[in-house]
Amino acid sequence: DTIRSYAEAVVAFLDAVGIEQAVVAGHSMGGATAMTMALDFQDHVAGLVLVATGARLRVAPAILEGIRSDFEGAVEVITRFAWSPQAKPALTELGRRALLETGPDVLFGDFAACDRFDVMERLGEIETPTLVIAGTADQLTPPKYAHFLAEHIAGAHLTIIEGAGHMVMLEQPVEVAKAAGEFLEKKVPPP
Repeated sequence: DTIRSYAEAVVAFLDAVGIEQAVVAGHSMGGATAMTMALDFQDHVAGLVLVATGARLRVAPAILEGIRSDFEGAVEVITRFAWSPQAKPALTELGRRALLETGPDVLFGDFAACDRFDVMERLGEIETPTLVIAGTADQLTPPKYAHFLAEHIAGAHLTIIEGAGHMVMLEQPVEVAKAAGEFLEKKVPPP
């Protein structure tokens, strides 16, 4: 329903399994959830890895309307924009099927939650070590979103991956894992 409710669910999970602090990695809406955790539940967050996300995640009204009126057509459009032209067709097909399996109610709810998300004015409150990752071919959360995050979160490190789209962690998994691993080694102290 809201990004905050997702953040609360993650915090409840961490509490349930006895994890006091975690490095929270999130892609797109997951990045919004991670930022919300760092802002509102900072004691639980040892570090952030923000992948293909932004401080505000507006969704085109036509997409929201399309999810309700022509779900399969909307999924096709979302799929087209979520991947770079170089993405493997098998990956894009898996992504398309996953969206279809999500169903219109959940997809609409998640996209509407993203549309309401806006922490642009609060980024300066994030004090945890942060890595921001983006692909140059991301049409949903363009690299300028990542630059904004890196400029407004104190000490944030920015990694831009050439040619990758919104699904950067699937299109370039080795590069994303390398960036995250190096960040964790250098910036996040062991528990």
